[in-house]
Amino acid sequence: MLELRLLQGSLLKKKLIDAIKDLVNDANFEFSATGFSLQAMDSSHVALVALFLGSEGFEHYRCDHDISMGMNLHNLSRVLKCAENDEIVTIKADDGSDTVSFMFDENPTQDEIENYPMKRIDIDIERLAIPEVEYHAIVRMPSAEFSRICRDHRSFGDTVMISVTKEGVKFSTRGNICNPEDAKIIEMKEPVVSLSFDLRYLNSFTKASPLSDTVTLSLSSELPVAVEYKIAQMGYVRYYLAPKIEAEEEEFLIKRNQNVTASFVHGTQIYKIALLFPVVVEYKIAEMGYVRYYLAPKID
Repeated sequence: MLELRLLQGSLLKKKLIDAIKDLVNDANFEFSATGFSLQAMDSSHVALVALFLGSEGFEHYRCDHDISMGMNLHNLSRVLKCAENDEIVTIKADDGSDTVSFMFDENPTQDEIENYPMKRIDIDIERLAIPEVEYHAIVRMPSAEFSRICRDHRSFGDTVMISVTKEGVKFSTRGNICNPEDAKIIEMKEPVVSLSFDLRYLNSFTKASPLSDTVTLSLSSELPVAVEYKIAQMGYVRYYLAPKIEAEEEEFLIKRNQNVTASFVHGTQIYKIALLFPVVVEYKIAEMGYVRYYLAPKID
């Protein structure tokens, strides 16, 4: 049996689900004795979101055994919108049931409780094993400032370059450069770390800003950036985004026959989420054209 009660209903209603539902449609919620977690990639396999809420952050938490529940996040958002901000949210699922119940009430002892059952769905997705990485640069800054920077830069282009040195961090697009004074360099292991990212995804990540006053950016050359929002006394929401390769750089890499690495670990294999150009298999169609295949190498 699963039963948990959260006094801060608005945390689920207006903050947590809104922070991920535009990135992921369906996801498995993994419940255990220590809390619940979620991990899912977007449809293009460019970004990954991982969240965790510890059991100690709930007013009541009971999980008799590990359980995985697949849910559609847009449907979940609609259910949670039925709750008032000050109402207590109770989530309950019986063993063997294919539904999960969401109950909203102002006082847990009152008789009138709104009950919204939701159908669970089967999602066949393997959990990714995200490796422990010693990042070259770690930056912490106010989440509101990061949100404003991403929003403002979107007016100038689709890509932002994040450059970190010991002197500070710089966000730049064509025609706009920003050096946030409130950004603090937590760790720096290389003289310069500079990577480009899709602003559409970064702006989606900033929807988690209401969860935390600060955001932490962890960067390493040729690896996904980690964007983390701490949830006080409960857990975190963490996003991973692969670096973006500009057309000029992509053409240069093709000519040099180099691979662009931006990887997550999936089991014991490493799968690239940026484009690779290692081998070309071509079949000529007489006097008409060709069929050409591009295949990335498999890494042991």
